[in-house]
Amino acid sequence: VQLQASGGGLVQAGDSLRLSCAASGRTFSDYAMGWFRQAPGKERGFVAGIAWNGRSTDYVDFVKGRFTISRDNAKNTVYLQMNSLKPEDTAVYYCAASIAYGVLKGEYEYDYWGQGTEVTVSS
Repeated sequence: VQLQASGGGLVQAGDSLRLSCAASGRTFSDYAMGWFRQAPGKERGFVAGIAWNGRSTDYVDFVKGRFTISRDNAKNTVYLQMNSLKPEDTAVYYCAASIAYGVLKGEYEYDYWGQGTEVTVSS
C-alpha cells in the first residue's frame, strides 16, 4: 500500500489542523492505521492508532482530549484532527499502515509509512 500524508502547515498555538493520509494499492479496510510524529532532535513516537473498522482508537497521553483519529474506508483515508495545538506539537507527522485488525502502538508493528507532513506551531 502507498500512503500520502497531507494537511500540515504553520499555525499558532490554540489553532486546529486536520491531517489526512490517503492510501492506495490494496483494500484499505485490511489495515490498522496509525499516526506518529518526530520532533526536531527526538525519536519518532506514537501519537494515535485506529482499528481497521474505526471502532477502536488509542492515543498517547499528551494528545488525549485534543487529537482525534478517524478513518473513512470508502475514501481510503485516515485523518488526525488536532485541536488546541501547542508549540510542543511541532513535528513531522507520519501515517502508517499494518495488515492487522486492532489498534497498534509500536512503530515496529507497522509495515508501510507515508512521507510525513510537517506541522509547526508558533507560540
